[in-house]
Amino acid sequence: MKILFAASEAAPFIKSGGLGDVMGALPPELSKYEGSEIAVVLPYYAKIKNNPDLGIEFVTEFYVPLAWRNVYAGIFKKTVKTPGRGKVKGTKVTYYFVDNDDYFNRTSLYGHADDGERFAFFSKAVLEMLVHLGFIPDVIHCNDWQTGFVPLFLKAHYSDIEGFDKIRTVFTIHNIEYQGKANPDFLSQVLGVDEKWRNVATQGEMINAMKCAIVLCDKLTTVSETYAHEIQYAYFAHGLESIIAENQYKTCGIINGIDTKLFNPEKDPTIDFNFKPTSLGGKAKCKAKLQEELGLPVRDDVPMVAMITRLVNHKGLELVEWVADNLATMGIQLVVVGTGDARYEEMFNFLSYVHPETVCAKIMFDPVLANRLYAASDFFLMPSKSEPCGLSQLIAMRYGSVPIVRETGGLVDTVAPLNTETLEGRGFTFKVFNAHDMLGAVERAAEFFKDKVKLQKHRSAIMKLDTSWAKPAEKYMGLYSEIVGE
Repeated sequence: MKILFAASEAAPFIKSGGLGDVMGALPPELSKYEGSEIAVVLPYYAKIKNNPDLGIEFVTEFYVPLAWRNVYAGIFKKTVKTPGRGKVKGTKVTYYFVDNDDYFNRTSLYGHADDGERFAFFSKAVLEMLVHLGFIPDVIHCNDWQTGFVPLFLKAHYSDIEGFDKIRTVFTIHNIEYQGKANPDFLSQVLGVDEKWRNVATQGEMINAMKCAIVLCDKLTTVSETYAHEIQYAYFAHGLESIIAENQYKTCGIINGIDTKLFNPEKDPTIDFNFKPTSLGGKAKCKAKLQEELGLPVRDDVPMVAMITRLVNHKGLELVEWVADNLATMGIQLVVVGTGDARYEEMFNFLSYVHPETVCAKIMFDPVLANRLYAASDFFLMPSKSEPCGLSQLIAMRYGSVPIVRETGGLVDTVAPLNTETLEGRGFTFKVFNAHDMLGAVERAAEFFKDKVKLQKHRSAIMKLDTSWAKPAEKYMGLYSEIVGE
């Protein structure tokens, strides 16, 4: 089966968040299935284009008709070998890159005034590329609003091309908050599709890329089962609840995995000391080393609680803000790594200034420091208001850091409440979006920390969990086979 992933980012080439991690890990896992041919198409951003070490080669060039304009597109590619699995030999994933300096030769991926036009061009270039390459996939798997117009262009402009009528589309919502909204004239002035498509592409008088994909795709997925249910309700759906409900018949949730070879405390070269479930001494050394570097008291009798997050509202940081002084004086060490809204950056900086012995804030994006904190921390706090899947709690457990989470989205599906007597479950949870409920969960975790025997036993257990991409990939292959008819 031929599968083409269309996405705005993918590790290891470029990423800004969870989407990049998913696109970096899922395609290689799917390539291990016999008879599969997996490709990924990305914008050719400046960061990729200006890196000669990647060894990316030119393939072809053409012009993409976009409403009244014809826009240049160059196609580049790189083939990456993938490791085998068990008796299955390693295969490969082909990465294609759509080049246009006007749209993609910029220092940042998103946040530009013309983002709608940039990714409309990308979506159409994906399909035009297939014409010039002679590559007709069985499935195009689109991801988030940046590729939301692919199903529209496929039906409006490419369905008459031989073979294209058999292409099926999957659309995955990684975060419904960002929908790709544009003014009404975007339909004619940028997309260049007939007026008969206006209703499909419009939500609340605005052109909406995500709504368009939800309606036109053959299968709709989210990145956790709980999130698939949550987005039927206004609290989570950001105005699309009725559209989700109407398309529930074709919706399913598939929880993400993580790259367990990349996030492996036994071999991770970025952490100070390696360790494994049966030998946890290295974790204690990681903690002491990081405490010393961060200027925190080097104490093994105080739990280190980590937060590695974008400092934005839906991550539940207003709860932390409400009880910040309580957290700073309750006998834990709180270490925060991330960047985001100035409000929260200033809050954590001020908190660490006032409480230098119990709070440390590193307002930066530093993957190596993040890995070291996963390895060093005793607990990992995620008080999210909404969380489609969440990867951080999976990575934390891989490094023996017990999650403290609010029961929402993928956090519900991956972190069952811990019974501190039987050690059934995975972490400490709270249900209501309330600061003192969160504080209570942290207090329960701090109390559990005192029982070192149970703590070590539970750490070993969560480190052994299968959080790889093997099971999710199997579900995706089943989904593809269902819509293709194999």
